[in-house]
Amino acid sequence: MNELIILLSLLSLVAFLYSSVGHGGASGYLAVMTLMGISSTMMKPSALVMNLAVSLFSFVGFYRAGHFKMKLFLPFALASIPMAYYGGTMSLPDAIYKKILAVCILLSIIRMVYQFNQKDEQTRPIPVWAGLLSGGLIGLLSGMIGIGGGIILSPLMLLMRWSSLKETAAVSALFIFVNSLAGLYGQMQKGGIHLTENMQWAVIATIIGGLLGSYYGSKKFNIPTLRYLLALGLLIACGKLMFT
Repeated sequence: MNELIILLSLLSLVAFLYSSVGHGGASGYLAVMTLMGISSTMMKPSALVMNLAVSLFSFVGFYRAGHFKMKLFLPFALASIPMAYYGGTMSLPDAIYKKILAVCILLSIIRMVYQFNQKDEQTRPIPVWAGLLSGGLIGLLSGMIGIGGGIILSPLMLLMRWSSLKETAAVSALFIFVNSLAGLYGQMQKGGIHLTENMQWAVIATIIGGLLGSYYGSKKFNIPTLRYLLALGLLIACGKLMFT
């Protein structure tokens, strides 16, 4: 019972932290479940199911606050959805899987830290070819490792100045949702997905954390706070994956 309480508390905290910046939190959930000894066969589908719920609530929060722009979302999503499905049908050895995920998170941390001291500048349009190419690559990688891809898309959009911070959070939330759905469907093609009772409670815990995080992230937190929260969440997830 104590282990279950710890698991639910950590997952809820991760959901709060990630949803406050428009992320689903799959990388954080995977790290927590690794520490708690959850089997690898249960981890990936469980993280994607949690991702679906939290990223949807996060998207609704940022959408209602007026930060979502369809023209920013479409170039990435058109290529990412089919590639996320294809990636979900693939299997990676455990060691390679963890290394790829850790590297992705580390790159995201570096890019976010690079943005800290820069003032918000005028954004520029996304070239269609760049959106399709990056969306497809992120989608494929997301499906392979069981995340939504927001930890890669968000820093890329900010680094290229394609959108503001909260616009990025809104786009990332929906991007994560559609990629997680496609990746989960791809995994289902390899066999049925069954969640234990503990994992069902875990989904509920992440929904609660995600609801609170999306509210505070879209309305209450200021921009510097959002940046530091995102960097902190990514750093925690990266450290857990590297040392477990």
